[in-house]
Amino acid sequence: MLTGGGSTRLLFCVYRAPLTDPLTYVRMFTHVLGHANYTHFIGNIMLLLVIGPPLEEKYGSRRLLGCIALTALISGLVQYLLFPSSALLGASGIVFMMIVLSSLAGMRAGEVPLTLVLVVLLYLGGEVVDAVTTRDSVSQLT
Repeated sequence: MLTGGGSTRLLFCVYRAPLTDPLTYVRMFTHVLGHANYTHFIGNIMLLLVIGPPLEEKYGSRRLLGCIALTALISGLVQYLLFPSSALLGASGIVFMMIVLSSLAGMRAGEVPLTLVLVVLLYLGGEVVDAVTTRDSVSQLT
């Protein structure tokens, strides 16, 4: 680590910072580009590489990029407003959005696919277990 995590905290983490700091607004989008470590990055990028191309083919690059930007903004705002004592980084929210989007791709009118329900339960369950059992690696960046 060249900067000891300083550049990651400066540009790729959403945390409670003054609204007068212009980077606060930039970080609402760029936090999805930062990762706590190599394992965190590989876990997200592998899923993005598997799920992303079929979604891009179905919905188009611009629409998918819009979904990514909106997901980044919403997750950044939720973090900023509801969790003032912690930081957020990584593309897990983007991965989850893509998983849900791909599960909805084959949906027929009025029906919720069982795969969507199972994926949401498994993914959110895993995130809750990780949040409870994993030592916070983000706080080590600060």
